[in-house]
Amino acid sequence: MIHIQEIEGRKLASWINSGGLSPERRTLVFVHGSGGTHADWILQYASLKNAFNVVAIDLPGHGQSDGPGERAVPLYVVWVKKMLDGLGIASPVLIGHSLGAAICLSFVIRHPDAAAAVVPVGGGTRMPVNPAVLEGLLQDPASVIELIARFSVAKANRERLSGLITENLSRVDPSILHGDFTACDALDITETAGRIGIPLLALCGTEDKLMPPAFSEKLCKLIAGARLVLIEGSGHCAMLEDPSAFNGALTDFVNALPA
Repeated sequence: MIHIQEIEGRKLASWINSGGLSPERRTLVFVHGSGGTHADWILQYASLKNAFNVVAIDLPGHGQSDGPGERAVPLYVVWVKKMLDGLGIASPVLIGHSLGAAICLSFVIRHPDAAAAVVPVGGGTRMPVNPAVLEGLLQDPASVIELIARFSVAKANRERLSGLITENLSRVDPSILHGDFTACDALDITETAGRIGIPLLALCGTEDKLMPPAFSEKLCKLIAGARLVLIEGSGHCAMLEDPSAFNGALTDFVNALPA
């Protein structure tokens, strides 16, 4: 079900288990990527909602949340913290894809005691964006969106998923999408990632062309005890391309966390 909360005059949306948040269950909070919405995680919450509390948020300016969006990861971190506080969520497992990974990593660096674990999906200490993409989103967004969608998934999955991704991104105000990619491009937590002291699982598709596995590998080397699981045959959107492998790796990680 969609839950709307009002924060500082803005209506901000999240998908939450229809039964509400049970204190007896671990809470998973999903944060979508650039131009995304809570629905990017539909293959996760449909499968995991019976085992965990599941919350999938719409960032400001995305999905059913009021805008505008932001142009810097730290500003999105502020909103995520306010949304979690408003929902009364303490010590969740934060799962973020792409921009969402940047937000979740930055969140746990800024708020080291506010999460139980973090799962960056297709993330890294830096997340550079080709300048041609940023310029193209201003000049010819339709063509750039189609290109992004094409390279967001592995070649074997393009026919099945690239059209859906194109359709979803095309619904987004191009200025918001440009702001999201600008935020990713400016990220640099190379010097601070080592402060992360909670369990971390990095998930990445073996065929991720936007954030290749080397980015996740570098991140894990900086964080004591961090784990990396590569999703075979998937690209940047592993949670959509192979939900079974993705959900299995996530479930195993969460179930192994200290009580």
